[in-house]
Parts: sequence; C-alpha cells; structure tokens
Amino acid sequence: MKHLSYQQLADLDKARIWHPFTQMKSWENEEILIIERGRGNYLIDVNGRRYLDGVSSLWATVHGHRKKEIDRAIREQLTRIAHSTFLGLSHPGAIILSDMLLEIVPNRLKRVFYSDSGATAVEIAIKIALQYWFNRGRSRRNIFVSLNNAYHGDTIGSVSVGGIGVFHATYKPLLFKTVKAPSPYCYRCELGLAYPSCKLACVRKIDDILAHHEGRVAALILEPMIQAAGGFITSPPGYLKAAATIAKRHDVLLILDEVATGFGRTGKMFACEHEQVQPDIMAVAKGISGGYLPLAATFTTKQIYDAFLGEYAEKKTFYHGHTYTANPLAVAAGIASLRLFKQEKILYRLQPKIRLLSRGLQRIADLEHVGQVRRIGMMTGIELVKDKHTKKPFPFEHRTGARVCAEVRKHGIILRPLDDVIVLMPPLSITEHEIAQLLAAVEQAIRTVTEA
Repeated sequence: MKHLSYQQLADLDKARIWHPFTQMKSWENEEILIIERGRGNYLIDVNGRRYLDGVSSLWATVHGHRKKEIDRAIREQLTRIAHSTFLGLSHPGAIILSDMLLEIVPNRLKRVFYSDSGATAVEIAIKIALQYWFNRGRSRRNIFVSLNNAYHGDTIGSVSVGGIGVFHATYKPLLFKTVKAPSPYCYRCELGLAYPSCKLACVRKIDDILAHHEGRVAALILEPMIQAAGGFITSPPGYLKAAATIAKRHDVLLILDEVATGFGRTGKMFACEHEQVQPDIMAVAKGISGGYLPLAATFTTKQIYDAFLGEYAEKKTFYHGHTYTANPLAVAAGIASLRLFKQEKILYRLQPKIRLLSRGLQRIADLEHVGQVRRIGMMTGIELVKDKHTKKPFPFEHRTGARVCAEVRKHGIILRPLDDVIVLMPPLSITEHEIAQLLAAVEQAIRTVTEA
C-alpha cells in the first residue's frame, strides 16, 4: 500500500468519504483522527499515538485488538476458504459455532439464523415473528409494540420499531406503523412519576396496549436491562421480568435485542439472565465475533421454527438471506472468541472490574453538571445537565458531550457520546489500572468543559 502522510490521508478523506452519524460540515473543518493499528486495549493512529479504546470500537471489541488466538483462527481459516454461500450449503465453522452458541443462550432457544449486523439480526427477528403468525393462519397478528427511546438498527424494519426522534423522524414516511410504550427512563419519566413509588407504571402501560390490541400484536421488542443508543437508560429492577410476563399472558412473542448487551457487557453472558427471562426470539451481533468481523445471529424457539416447516408448495419457507450469511472468516473469529470466554474465565474475572468501575463512578456522579450516572456491568452512561437540581439539559447546539469527549482525547482516550450522555464501554479485557485512568480522565474532562 502506498505510504501517504497524515495530511494527504486527511485531505483525501475529507474530499471523498461520507462518515456515518457525522455532520460532515464540522468534520471537514476539524483535525481528524486516523487509526492505523490496534494492540490490546489501545488504538494507534498514523502518527503513532496510542489511545485507550473507551467504547470498544463502537461496543464491539471484547478481548482487545490483535488477540493472538482470534488472529490465528482467522489466518487458519484463510488457508481453507474466505467465503462461500450459505444458501443451500453449509460449512464446518457455522455448524460448530451454532452448537457453541446454543449451549450459552437461554435454553428455550433452539435454532440459529445467521446474518451480518445487529440491524439485520433485528430485521430477521421482525420478519420471523410476522411470518410465524401468518404460517399459523393468524395473519391479524401484525402489530409490533416497542419502546420510546429504543434503537434497534438502521434498516427500515428496525427503524420502524425504534423510537429516537433525532435519528428516525425523517424516515417516517418509509416506516410501518408500530405502537410505542413509555421508556423506563426513571430520571426523566414520561409519566411524571418517581421510582419506586410508581410501582412500574411504565410496564403496566405495556399491559394496557396489549389488552387494547388483543389478538392483533405479533411481538413486543425490547432491549433488555438497558436502552443503549437511547442514552444508556437502565431499566428499574423487575421491569424486564414484568414485561416478559405480560407478553406471555397476552400470547405475544417476546423479541430481545441483545446486540449491544450480549457477550458479557452487563456482567452476565446475556442481559436477560439478570431477571431469568426467556425470550421467544433473540438477536445478537457486535461481540459475537469478538468485535473482529461482521457477524450476527437471530435465535428462535423450536415452536417458532416448526411453524416454518411444510411441503414446498405451502410456501412456508423463510424467504430471507444475505450474501455473507455465516461468512467463514467471521465464524472462525466467533468460535475463537467463545473459547476465550471459557479459557480465560472472562465473566468471573470481570466481576472485580465491575466493582471498581462502580466505586469510581460515585465521584463522577457528585460533579455539579452530572445529572445521573447509569450503569449495568461494564456499560455506563453519564448524563450531563446544565442544572443538576432542575435536570435542565445543555442546549443541543452547544455539543457539550462531544466537547467532553474531545477533551478526553487529550488524555489519550477515545470516547463517543450520545448527545450529552458520555458513554463508557471499554473492552472486557481492560485492566483495573486502565479503568482508573479512564475515570480520572473523564472526571477531569467534564470539569474542564462544564465548569469553564
């Protein structure tokens, strides 16, 4: 590859590329960061400067960068084949990985449908749920219930069940109609109530919705325990279990989106384990390959799978698939990653790190312009406010969260905010020393930006 200077690369980037979730007018006027390499929990730019990867390269990297076991697995797979279609064919890696996955997901889930991103995994879940009822002769069940502040991906189906106005409002004419229930956002309760005296009024709204549309709802879709892109909004204790019980009572399928929360992020392998919830359909991605390559999966129960079985002429087939479904390189990374969870006792060794993070966040929670700190496992959201007592936010155009993350970068740490929520979601391989470094830098950056 031709060697280009930083300035040549930056100029080409600004002249040629359109970046996701990025206001390009600002981008074209900024000094941009160009990452060339990674090692362990660090990213290294083209100038050789190291940065702690505080958001796991968008919540995906699990064991750090250049993990030798995963590198080796991908190299070995390259000596066999890089890609073959999964439509009408199979390959050993996909078979082995499916067996490993079904050993660790909730035990009602018995089938794996592979894809290549969180959005596609959710899109597949939506289509399976709808066709399940259609195949059973109950086509009136075609309504989906989801939450305000939900984020399930950027494809049209996944956006339809999303609920973040700034992301989704523009595309409303393209979306299918869904019914929205209140978000379990206790800090800014939509119902004007306070937890715990509210007695989970927001989850009772789900009951009301399902009762109002009795016999018409195909599925309820939730992010278990925490709404990630919605602002790292943690559910109050008992919310997920209550929602699952309500869905079952109304004979409604429960879809859980574990794209962000799966593979150890919450301190358990999957977030639904915190309240012993068994979904009918579950979507995963991001950490499934250790954050190495695009890979996703949608799991279903045997009952749902069986509804798609029939004679060819019955047209019960699930007519869905992707070119890179179960890509052998991505699957090889997934197998290596799951083996590392066992070999290195990842979840066990994570617990003291979670306790350290929890203790360290208490100091940040006391800062003058921190409204609330929300955390489950290694997933943390720090909501910044202009006034702590009234919860008044900073003006949107001030870009307070972005400025804090820019300040943190001066300390050699990469973060990306959700508006004015500072997100901490490092690789599970982060050390206790690095956690302390991360917390100190975030505290100092918040003080510098908000108290100026």
